[in-house]
Amino acid sequence: MTVTEAAPELDRRGVGLGVAAHVAWGLFPAFWPLLDPAGPVEVLAHRILWTMVLMAGVLTLLRGWGALRALPGRGWLTVAAAATVITVNWGVFIYGVSIERVVDIALGYYMSPLVSVLLGVLVLRERPNRAQVVALGIAALAVVVISVGAGSPPWLGLCLAVSFGVYGLLKKKVSLPSTASLTGEGLVVGPIALAFVIYLQVTGQGTFTELGGFHMAMMVLAGPVTALPLLLYGAAARLIPLTTLGTLMYLTPTMQFLWGVLVNGEDMPVSRWLGFGLVWIALALFTVDLVRATRARPERELRPVPEPETR
Repeated sequence: MTVTEAAPELDRRGVGLGVAAHVAWGLFPAFWPLLDPAGPVEVLAHRILWTMVLMAGVLTLLRGWGALRALPGRGWLTVAAAATVITVNWGVFIYGVSIERVVDIALGYYMSPLVSVLLGVLVLRERPNRAQVVALGIAALAVVVISVGAGSPPWLGLCLAVSFGVYGLLKKKVSLPSTASLTGEGLVVGPIALAFVIYLQVTGQGTFTELGGFHMAMMVLAGPVTALPLLLYGAAARLIPLTTLGTLMYLTPTMQFLWGVLVNGEDMPVSRWLGFGLVWIALALFTVDLVRATRARPERELRPVPEPETR
C-alpha cells in the first residue's frame, strides 16, 4: 500500500503578512495625494530622507551595521546603482499618482515579473522555457496594442517595470540582508535628499514647515509607509513558499488598477482593455509555469527568502 505524503499546510500568519504588505502597496495611490500641495520631487526627497532615518534606527536595533562596514568598495558601487534605480522608480510612481495616471502604474507592476524574466535572458544569459517565451511575446503584443491605441508607448508603466526589474537584478548581486541593503541605499541618496529639503526650506520653496502639523506629519510618515510593507513582506517570505508570494504580488497592481478606473475615473478605451487583457493572459501563463516548476523541486526548495520588494 502506497502512502501519499500530504502537502504542507500554508502558514496562515505568513499569508496574512504577505497580504498586508501587498494591500499596503496597493493603497499607495491613496496616500501620496495626502502630501499635496508638495510637488513630486519634494515628496520624493522626504520619502527618501525619512525612510533612511527609520531604516537606520531599525538596523541599529538589529545590530546589523557590521554587514555594511564589511561591504567592499565594489559592493558599495552596486548599492549606489540600486539606490539610483529605486529613486527613479519611486519618483516616477509619485509623479504618476500626481498626474492621475494610476492605471499606467498598475500596468508597470503587472509587467514587472515578465521584465525580470527578460532581463535574466539578456543580462544573466538565462534560457527561458517555452511558456516564458510565449508570455513575453504576448506582453510585447500588449505594449504594441496600447501604444497604437494611445498614439504613444506607455512610457510611465514601462519605466516603472524596467527600473523595478533592474533594481531586482542589482539586489541579487549584493550579499546583504534586506534591512542592511535598504539602509545602505538610503545612506547613498539620503544626504542628497536632505540637502534638497534644506535648500527648499531656505529658499522658501518647501512646504514642510509652512502648512501646519498635519502636513509635516504626513511628510514624515512617508518613511514608515515605505518601510512597513517591506518589513511585512520580509517576514512573510520566511514563512510561505515563493509560489504563494508570487501569486499575492498581483494584489498590488490590481488594487492600483481599480483605484485608477473606479476612483480616479481614468480613461480606458477599448485598446487599453485589450492590452491589459493580453498582459493578464501573459501573467496567467507565467504563474502557471512558476507553480509547475516549483512543484517539481524538492520540498527543501519551497521556502526561499527573496529580497523584499519596494514600491
